[in-house]
Amino acid sequence: MTRGESQRPRARAEQEANQFLEKLISINRVAKVHKGGKRLSFDALAVVGDGKGRVGMALGKANEAADAIRKGFTQAQRSMVSISLKGTTIPHEVTGRFDASKVLLKPASPGTGIIAGGPVRAVCEACGIRDILSKSLGSSNALNLVKATLNGLLCLQTSEAIQQRRRMVVEIADFNP
Repeated sequence: MTRGESQRPRARAEQEANQFLEKLISINRVAKVHKGGKRLSFDALAVVGDGKGRVGMALGKANEAADAIRKGFTQAQRSMVSISLKGTTIPHEVTGRFDASKVLLKPASPGTGIIAGGPVRAVCEACGIRDILSKSLGSSNALNLVKATLNGLLCLQTSEAIQQRRRMVVEIADFNP
């Protein structure tokens, strides 16, 4: 195997990694108390998206902040899911819930922009949503807000998907063996 062939997969992986939008939402220092004293570690909440309807989130944990951030981004890339979009906004209004956090997401007309606070804005930008209205209700914990936003975005369905599902139900009801 020549030297050029061994570097191609690595270069392709780096090129794909550069296409993702990476957003670091928060870094949290965690102190764990043991008999010998305190042990410090870090949590990094990261969101990764391709800007075309795919987004993933992860909480990276490590003893060093840089390692936690790197872990968060790689885990977020592995956990990416597809979101239904309608142009630059979402197809319909939806409420996402996780623990004590609620996030209300509403579609907006073109040119409105992203009207959202910190964690919700990061998820929407990474996903590729350009026009949306949102309101965070309940707890303001960043991790819970991100999970509530993703919960709401995963509940979205396009009208075509709903019509197709209804057609299948009608076809099954009409089938008489």
